[in-house]
Amino acid sequence: MTRNLLLSLVVVALMPLAAPPAAADLVIDINHPNVQPLPIAITDFAGVAEPEQQTGRQISQVVSADLERSGLFKPVDPKAFIQTPDSLRQGVRFADWKAINAQALVQGSAEIAQDGHLRVEFRLWDVYAETQMVGLAFNSAPAGWRRVAHLIADAVYKRITGEEGYFDTQIVYVSESGPAQRRIKRLAIMDQDGENHRYLTDGSDLVLTPRFSPNQREITYMSFFHDTPRVYVLHLDSGRRELLGDFPGMTFAPRFSPDSNKVVMSLALNGITSLYELDLRTRKSTRLTDDPAIDTAPCYSPDGGKLTFESDRSGSQQIYVANADGSNQQRISFGDGRYATPVWSPRGDLIAFTKLKGGEFYIGVMHPDGSGERLLAEGFLVEGPTWAPNGRVLAYFRQNPNDPNSRGGSVKLYSIDLTGYNERQLVTPQDGSDPAWSPLIP
Repeated sequence: MTRNLLLSLVVVALMPLAAPPAAADLVIDINHPNVQPLPIAITDFAGVAEPEQQTGRQISQVVSADLERSGLFKPVDPKAFIQTPDSLRQGVRFADWKAINAQALVQGSAEIAQDGHLRVEFRLWDVYAETQMVGLAFNSAPAGWRRVAHLIADAVYKRITGEEGYFDTQIVYVSESGPAQRRIKRLAIMDQDGENHRYLTDGSDLVLTPRFSPNQREITYMSFFHDTPRVYVLHLDSGRRELLGDFPGMTFAPRFSPDSNKVVMSLALNGITSLYELDLRTRKSTRLTDDPAIDTAPCYSPDGGKLTFESDRSGSQQIYVANADGSNQQRISFGDGRYATPVWSPRGDLIAFTKLKGGEFYIGVMHPDGSGERLLAEGFLVEGPTWAPNGRVLAYFRQNPNDPNSRGGSVKLYSIDLTGYNERQLVTPQDGSDPAWSPLIP
């Protein structure tokens, strides 16, 4: 069953229970490198019967975990709470929350209606201004409680930071197991917090470079079928796998266009690796670059008007940008080292990349004109950046050396925000590499 079937979502705004603040709003500057996490109290969502109370507790736990992982919020220990969830129904005693240094408060309720639907209400309060910042009600199937929690976390994040949230999302990646000489690689998908994990392929064929379509319901990836590289589209709702074509040569790094009508990739033909665009409606392919060097890892800009890619035409791996038709190709990386795997931010303001310098790997970002390079993570091997849909968080994979001879050990997924100060492991059942972050769930 897909997530869309689990949740026929109806969202209703709740009227404020207090006047809007006249003073400055409670806000977090998400771009500040040393931001102190905001103390926030998140109560159990009240319920009448035990099943509703249990759901309410689970929702508050997921909201708390989402916000804490962002690095911007510090949930207050519930043991310190003075006012109970039930008494909050009668009104907020702001003095009780000020006494435990909570600057924001999330309260809510969970109720199973007569028609069997789950109704969840929540309100976000500015404790010191004593005002409601946001209030929403959600109606869903009972099995959709976890997604409701992610949507609440997104609403809190947006109201306090001014940026879109990213908690109601999924991550697809390559799950790895087995010895290094016979590595089994399967497609796997999970919620951004690691829950609802499932495998999409059985491991009989090697899979690489999974990427979401902009509508989040398809994944394009590369697979070796009988040692022949093929590009597939996997439809998540039906589980149907569609072959895009057998290409005469090695195929690399397929990725959707912003309108989901095209796929851009690199093909190696007659010793030359160039970028090609495949129209998914006509199956017509168009060559975009024509250089004797290796051009690969293409990625569209959010508006579909440009591409970024890596090429060794200058003598080493570097990052280039071009118009979507391949014209006006320009190099943008000029720092020390080699640059690879460029990925355009969903906001259009940055390009993430992998950098190799002095035997160390780095994850970094730069502006599309090459200015403002910043390195966010480093290690023995860090690679494969992918953007959260708000353009403020990156996921990637990290491998640490296994022994003094610097041979690779296990491979794990991580995330980090643009300040570079909040690196978190994304827990997976087995090793994981090459993640791709989905857009917000429709």
